[in-house]
Amino acid sequence: MWALLGVIAFLAVWEAVPRLGLVRPVLLPPPSAIPAAFVAEVQSGQWTDAILHSLVHYLWGLVVGSVAGIGLGVVTGISPRLEDFTSWVVRLLRPIPGLAWVPFAIIWFGITPLAATFIIVLGVFWINYFAALAAVQAVDRDLLELADAFGHRSTTAKLVKVVLPASSGAILAGLRTGLGQAWMSVVAAELFGVPGLGQRMMQASSLLATDIVIVYMATMALFYGLVDMGFVALRDRLMRWKP
Repeated sequence: MWALLGVIAFLAVWEAVPRLGLVRPVLLPPPSAIPAAFVAEVQSGQWTDAILHSLVHYLWGLVVGSVAGIGLGVVTGISPRLEDFTSWVVRLLRPIPGLAWVPFAIIWFGITPLAATFIIVLGVFWINYFAALAAVQAVDRDLLELADAFGHRSTTAKLVKVVLPASSGAILAGLRTGLGQAWMSVVAAELFGVPGLGQRMMQASSLLATDIVIVYMATMALFYGLVDMGFVALRDRLMRWKP
């Protein structure tokens, strides 16, 4: 109830600000103007095209970045030697934001969907890498000794029977964070001209069509909400075995 009232209050304040002349509507259109802009955008076909392009970038970037990040994080977590070996490479590369890689993405892949996917992969990779690394390193050592006692002495056996089950909750938490990060990276990855939401938002902003910009912002929020809701349902189903 309070959440609904909060949303209504937010929309009321937003509607009042341009209506009372506190901000010009061209800079901040009222929410009542957004449905008409959305319908016009859908009827023109541009909304559907932008969504389809961005979804392809999003899914490929999310899958590749998550698999690579979790895989390397788990391997590094069970191997202190590998962690030492990669520690300074990680320290050097991690602070570089995804946008800083845009020039290289254009040079290596051109203004193509592959370049956009590359930027999204980078945005998702580090979240999953550190989540998996921390989760594996936090596994109770007593469990590993117990596995030894029951004859599961090989690294593969410990990984399958102890490490992955014990760290799965934290790894899934990192994966969930990556779902949101991937959407943020989609916009950044498409700002340099690759077809999708980001490109359409840039085109609209250059024409001061802020209502269309808000349409795509709301679209991203809606898609993220749906993806997150589906992921939480799947996670809860997968983790039913945990008390």
